[in-house]
Amino acid sequence: MNAIDNEQCPVCRTADVIAGKWTLLVIRDLAGDSRRFCELERSLEGISPRTLSLRLRTLEEEGIVERQTFPEVPPRVTYALTDKGEDLVPLIEDMRRYGARWLDASPAVV
Repeated sequence: MNAIDNEQCPVCRTADVIAGKWTLLVIRDLAGDSRRFCELERSLEGISPRTLSLRLRTLEEEGIVERQTFPEVPPRVTYALTDKGEDLVPLIEDMRRYGARWLDASPAVV
């Protein structure tokens, strides 16, 4: 494949969106339920607040995550997967099954 083909390749385009470090783990942690920033930060041990913020912003721009702000004091913000983001969950499940079968990884809970 040449570079022109890669630009049109759905696998390449999807990889561009989800390949960043932590991105799939953010999606994994949002699967099925909305979460607050601090909840995501706790569940993603080792991620810096800046990196988490950048990943969430990128996923918002891609239409994979939506941010909801509640008019409360103090303000409450939650993040959830959009329909586009939910469509990535089976990919993560496939990766979990692959890892459990071939990489001796114990399955984690989504």
